[in-house]
Amino acid sequence: MSIQRGILLLLLAILLIGCADANTSSINRVGLLLEDTIDDQGWNSKGYQGLLNIHSNLNVEVTFKEDMNTEPKVTKAIEEFVTDDVKLIFGHGRFFAEFFTEIAPDYPDVHFVSFNGEVEGTNVTSLHFNSYAMGYFAGMVAAAMSETGHVGAIAAFPWQPEIKGFEAGAALYGNSNAHVNYVEDWADSEKALSYFEQLKDVGVDVFYPAGDGYHVQVIEEARKEGLYAIGFVGDQSDLGESTVLTSTVQHVDHLYELIAELYYKQQLETGNLQFDFADGVISLGAFSTKVPEELKQKIEEAVRVYMETGELPTEPFL
Repeated sequence: MSIQRGILLLLLAILLIGCADANTSSINRVGLLLEDTIDDQGWNSKGYQGLLNIHSNLNVEVTFKEDMNTEPKVTKAIEEFVTDDVKLIFGHGRFFAEFFTEIAPDYPDVHFVSFNGEVEGTNVTSLHFNSYAMGYFAGMVAAAMSETGHVGAIAAFPWQPEIKGFEAGAALYGNSNAHVNYVEDWADSEKALSYFEQLKDVGVDVFYPAGDGYHVQVIEEARKEGLYAIGFVGDQSDLGESTVLTSTVQHVDHLYELIAELYYKQQLETGNLQFDFADGVISLGAFSTKVPEELKQKIEEAVRVYMETGELPTEPFL
């Protein structure tokens, strides 16, 4: 067990004890299912932090299960949650969407929430980050900062809207070529790093690793090679201020709290819900000092305009 993981588990244990002392009703419990572990420094860590936010800010008992990556595991976990009076269950990813749609009718008193997949049912909700725009801004920054005219995205899956956005944003710069490789997995760092080498060999000098299980490793390789990267899911500026030009941040932890608040107010809609910059759940992270101040200001202004009008830039900056 890593030190970081041990600290996270200890924190949850302490919080649950505090919650029990506060006599929180067990009927209000919230459960979280994760495909991977809580210490991946990315998507799963953010889901776990969202669960802690629900506990701390809403005074609700919470529980979670990791490595829920097969339907039999998920089925058993849901049965255990229901036995423990969990009424709101988050499945942290697209993997859970279809299965939640199938199993939800068996548990009419439970509300199921997943991410990025299509769902239907009277007690099922799927949360979608409208991530095309964040990828668009990432593509613009990457192309504006590239010295070779080659930028690259190492994506997890072809369905990711941020990748289409990245290509479109980079295309505003007519002399920039956007290369995209698909890992077909969120966490296959070995394959992602092999793509890094391939892209580096064709001249890519700005990388967008859009997979939360390997993004850190790719950024670290870019730093070693003196190349640039755009952070993904979280603000990765702490991995190298001179390397990470900015990050496309999905505030998953904030969205968890927002959804739980709506649920307890009996205002949580079913179906497929979209969230974007204007909802406060997507933003750009800190900018590197390597990014010219003029470019930074123009990107920030473009984000502001997008939040107000929904319109993305149609001309390159600088």
